[in-house]
Amino acid sequence: MDVIKSQQLSVRSIEKVVVHPLVLLSIVDNYYRVAKDTRKRVVGVLLGSSFKGTVDVTNSYSVPFEEDDKDPSIWFLDHNYHEAMFSMFKRINAKEHVVGWYSTGPKLRENDLDVHGLFNDYIPNPVLVIIDVQPKELGIPTKAYYAIEEVKENATQKSQKVFVHVPSEIAAHEVEEIGVEHLLRDVKDTTISTLATEVTGKLAALKGLDARLKEIRGYLDLVIDEKLPLNHEILYHLQDVFNLLPNLNVADLIKAFAVKTNDQMLVIYLSSLIRSVIALHNLISNKMLNKEHEKAEDAKPATVPPVSGS
Repeated sequence: MDVIKSQQLSVRSIEKVVVHPLVLLSIVDNYYRVAKDTRKRVVGVLLGSSFKGTVDVTNSYSVPFEEDDKDPSIWFLDHNYHEAMFSMFKRINAKEHVVGWYSTGPKLRENDLDVHGLFNDYIPNPVLVIIDVQPKELGIPTKAYYAIEEVKENATQKSQKVFVHVPSEIAAHEVEEIGVEHLLRDVKDTTISTLATEVTGKLAALKGLDARLKEIRGYLDLVIDEKLPLNHEILYHLQDVFNLLPNLNVADLIKAFAVKTNDQMLVIYLSSLIRSVIALHNLISNKMLNKEHEKAEDAKPATVPPVSGS
């Protein structure tokens, strides 16, 4: 079996891709305008900056893109439109340059390497960010990749480019955070109480934790079965996680947890009682007020209409 060695020449490796909320909102809006309820995907250009291996994606715009469902090698991307749009964006913010492109995938496709090669004309090492606009799993809806040359040591075949996954995260400046909060206020359902919202958030967090624990267990099982190589860095991080867990075998700690939980439950119980008493008081006050209004209406003298003489 040939040993494969991957190497990247004359370009700095990418260590992390940071995507800003404005980019996500723009891509989702474009998807729902163009490709909603279809099997098509949306493709566009990512703008931002790159510094010391970190790609900061701060803006984006869509590009007309068509591809044949039966033959992936047939596709069209309007690079003239891209160049015209980029020239206009450059007039607004000269610091932003092309850092790569995005796709709504939701996974990698056969012709992605060909499309990726087109962006090599604009930047030496572009990134591909796949945005899942309809995520079915909890977590960040972005996956980032960049291409490297894969060379076989025995040189029996030509070198070929392959995608390499790179960590991605969502980050925002203070101004962007304020804008996102205002948007979420408009999206928020006012019919749902704050308690229900918090419970839903806790449930989503627990589901995410359960998924991560299952993923860790699956990885460790594969390592034990020698299907994956041992990665000491991952094990060090797992050991740090386990060291941060509280020791529930200590009686004082168990008592402290119980007292704290009971105190919180007492506050919730008293709050529910007070809320019920206030609601009942308001109901009785409303009934009494209605009866007073009825008595006042009955006490008024009845007006007799004047009889007109003939």
